[in-house]
Amino acid sequence: MPRFKPYDYRQGLMVPLTLEKQLVEGSLEYALHHLIEERIEEAWFEELYANDEVGRPAYSPKLLLKVILFGYSRGIIGSRRLERACKENITFMALACGERPDHSTIAGFVEKLEGRIAAIFSEVLLVCHEEGLLSGTHLSLDGLKLPANASREWSGTFSELRLKAEKLRRKVIEKLAEHRRADRLDKKRAQRGACKAGEGAREKAARQASLQRLRQRAQRIESFLKEEKAKEGARGNEVQSNVTDNDSAKMQTGHGVIQGYNAQALVDERHQIIVHAMASGTGQDHQQLASVLAGAQELLALAALSEELPLTKAKLSADCNYHSEANLQACEEHGVDAYIPDNHFRQRDARFASQERHKFEHREKKGAFGIERFRYNPDKDTYTCPQGKELTCQSASHSTGDGHRYLRYRSKARDCARCPLRRACIARGGRRKSLAIAIGGAAGTRTARMRAKIDTPEARAIYGRRLAIVEPVFANLRSNKRLDRFTYRGRVKVGVQWQLYCLVHNLEKLAHLSRKYGPKRVKSAFGRLSSVLIRLITHLPRLLRPICAFFRPSPLFPLTSFRLSPPHSTVSFSTVSLGVMFQNVVRTGSVRQAGGG
Repeated sequence: MPRFKPYDYRQGLMVPLTLEKQLVEGSLEYALHHLIEERIEEAWFEELYANDEVGRPAYSPKLLLKVILFGYSRGIIGSRRLERACKENITFMALACGERPDHSTIAGFVEKLEGRIAAIFSEVLLVCHEEGLLSGTHLSLDGLKLPANASREWSGTFSELRLKAEKLRRKVIEKLAEHRRADRLDKKRAQRGACKAGEGAREKAARQASLQRLRQRAQRIESFLKEEKAKEGARGNEVQSNVTDNDSAKMQTGHGVIQGYNAQALVDERHQIIVHAMASGTGQDHQQLASVLAGAQELLALAALSEELPLTKAKLSADCNYHSEANLQACEEHGVDAYIPDNHFRQRDARFASQERHKFEHREKKGAFGIERFRYNPDKDTYTCPQGKELTCQSASHSTGDGHRYLRYRSKARDCARCPLRRACIARGGRRKSLAIAIGGAAGTRTARMRAKIDTPEARAIYGRRLAIVEPVFANLRSNKRLDRFTYRGRVKVGVQWQLYCLVHNLEKLAHLSRKYGPKRVKSAFGRLSSVLIRLITHLPRLLRPICAFFRPSPLFPLTSFRLSPPHSTVSFSTVSLGVMFQNVVRTGSVRQAGGG
């Protein structure tokens, strides 16, 4: 019969535990603990509390900040999960110093960080600069679109929301009629004895709950329409609002349309330190640079780094989504050397000429007959298509959002309706062909100057580094930190949460690369002994100088290698060779002849 080790759950254990020893040097929790204790002041949070004379003592804001940041680094974003971790996880217990803050305390602390997160972020940025992790020579900007704590079903223009509220009210009336009929049937069934005891009451309660939910939805939309105003887009037209989180917006991503926020991050080149972070409720990046550069300037000034890391001496790279007149104007106003390509940047690059998607034949298949397929008639000021139909000038000065002006020529819809080349000439969804001819002087616009600048080999080399600077930051936050959505509502609270995640990224860099908060390099006993012996052998000629001056060398044993008379270029050839040989022994483990000695 096999034997097993006995166990008894009633036995007691004495586990000696020191909280500070759980924070191992070189780890994130070690850097997090020491940096917050040394650099973050509790005086920054005094306005949040009013318990000077009455009320119980509050949890230290340092402890709460440690718990939240470390939880975000482990993908624990919910306040209830953080509360549970402080009771079960030894690392959380060490950072919280044995305290067990409630989930409402943790969530409330994050909401109150507005106006104080900038001071914390700037202090960490200053520590990164002191540790030599910032260069300030090349900054890269990009955005990450993440879902908000809101549903797309509650989005729409004010007219759409009114229509939805009316539908809900009509449905409430229909449900009331159905419930009255169901109540009459229940009474008849109860009189016949066909209904089980309690079954009719449960069905009636379920119907009442469904009716109440419909009423609450209708009232929620109606109250929103009374309290809020319609949102306007960049062109002055009305855009969709959201009843749950009106600061969020519908955004197109690679995984479909989401109701979310556009999180921006400005990253330094040297060690991928995030210099500035903000959250925006606009899905497009065409007008983001002005607020990003202004926020970065304020943050550097708050950290007293405006003179050491000025934006005017930095190069800024961003992808083609930021290519617009408004963004380039913001770069000029801040004196930033920007490198922002347009959408056709790769089509003009000879390195991509062999790719199929940029070939002329492929553009024809997509319905993009170019100007080279049309013949200009100067007498009539018209263009003739390959089928002999004319395109007349419809607009003598058509302007676009980037500052360019065009002459627009269009064909007649009936001429293109039965054209055999319609699919190859007109893009999908179009009714007739349209040509836009740029008017002279377009090269003076900012976007045109940027296109000429980005096509130079030097600019292409600078822009080519953008991918390796900013994209790994988003990969770390999304994959390693499991940031897949924002849990707070409102642009301010979402911005605080996004900055906390960026703080975690910067603190990880300090934990890995900092001399003060990073891993300490401890020499072994053999390494310390070898360094002492090497220094001793190196200084041996200076120690032998008085001895050689006192004793005369014997003619039988000449000490030519220890000649110490000036000049000292021949001093102690043998001892220096011995020192070099000992270094080789230490490094390689074998004796090699050094300098022929």
